[in-house]
Amino acid sequence: VTTGDLAIMEHVLDRVSHLSKITGADPFEQSIVLVLHGSSIKFFAIENTHKYEAMLRRAQSLTVSDVLSIKMCKLAAEGQGYQVKDIHGFVELVPMGDAEIIRLQYEENHAYMQ
Repeated sequence: VTTGDLAIMEHVLDRVSHLSKITGADPFEQSIVLVLHGSSIKFFAIENTHKYEAMLRRAQSLTVSDVLSIKMCKLAAEGQGYQVKDIHGFVELVPMGDAEIIRLQYEENHAYMQ
């Protein structure tokens, strides 16, 4: 997910929620992973909590069931001036977003969707 548009980010969360529902929302049978990169990073920065609070609450609630995981490219976050401590704790920082997408496909058999 690279969008910097809040409406599009909310649409992504709508799609995640819908996909989870139609596939049974069983964390033992499925998982959905969003990998954040680029302009989407700002949405999950602690300093922007007030600005994006409703979206953040929704994103965090989707992660509680363990059906959704949110990961963020640490390299891209650092390039924008953010450290691990600056990002909400329900988001896992991974060394490189592109490499994580490849790892998810080849090691965990995830499908790539845009």
